[in-house]
Amino acid sequence: MLIPNKTKYRRVMKGRIKGPATSGNTIAFGDYALQSMDGERITSRQIESARQAMTRYIKRGGKIWIRIFPHTPVTRKPLGLKMGGGKGSPEFFVAKVRPGTVLFEMQGVSEEVAREAMRLAAHKLPVKTKFITREVEQ
Repeated sequence: MLIPNKTKYRRVMKGRIKGPATSGNTIAFGDYALQSMDGERITSRQIESARQAMTRYIKRGGKIWIRIFPHTPVTRKPLGLKMGGGKGSPEFFVAKVRPGTVLFEMQGVSEEVAREAMRLAAHKLPVKTKFITREVEQ
């Protein structure tokens, strides 16, 4: 699972996911990509689950890039605790994803294989996604 290296003293406010992605919204490395259509928080477990689904389907052929990273900690307080007493401790980490963000990229496999692998990965994610391909410059 992906987690940041330095997690000490990190308690972040919830914030809002507003507007379309201004960076990370184009294919940079591979030929095929999975692009988010919604703004949502994706946990490190969901990212890992999607990665495993893709890797298993392409039978470790080709190359996969993960374009998002879960930087933001989400805190929880123990169940049955009274109000007050400060903020809870970090439980897990999330990546804040805006609409249009490229989540995963793939190269070295055919389009049919990439499309099916991305479809399997999309089922593991809480956002609507679409499959995109790199435009060939002529």
